[in-house]
Amino acid sequence: MVTLLKEMFRRSLKKHPVLTNTAVYASFYTAAELSQQTFNRHYTPEKPEYNYAAAARIASVGSTVYAPALYFWYRYLDKRFSGTAVKMVMTKVAADQFIMTPILLAAFYTVMAVVERKEDVFEELREKYWKTFIANQSFWIPGQTINFFFIPSHLRVVYVASVSFLWINVLCYIKRQKLEKTELSK
Repeated sequence: MVTLLKEMFRRSLKKHPVLTNTAVYASFYTAAELSQQTFNRHYTPEKPEYNYAAAARIASVGSTVYAPALYFWYRYLDKRFSGTAVKMVMTKVAADQFIMTPILLAAFYTVMAVVERKEDVFEELREKYWKTFIANQSFWIPGQTINFFFIPSHLRVVYVASVSFLWINVLCYIKRQKLEKTELSK
């Protein structure tokens, strides 16, 4: 059964890479957001209820923004900087972290604010961008070095989605910080 599922996944990844990567990203974004909510439910004094709408928003943004963007970005990087020589890998990591990451982080906070119908869609971006960017670099520079050295190109987005489960927990934690402070002060 597991072999059959793996083969179906491989076939889907080959025939419909963007759609398959989107489904993987939606799954991991949903799981990460719900794991954050579960943590908060068990370990914070407020014991908030599950917010499935927030999970849906996170999954929507993660799957519609990140998955397609990263699929085409990694294809570009692999064509432009082919190989796994140290210089090529470091170039890919630097491009990923200092070209694509700033765009994706800005898109995350801005698009999330739009779907959350916030009055100032740039407020969270202004307040949390640099903290998130620094955390991102600490996490993803080693993660992307592994990606570009060892992961076959057709599995890059799946690898990133898998490792992203941890990163998305960090991202959801940072995103939630101000909201919790604001709610506590009301």
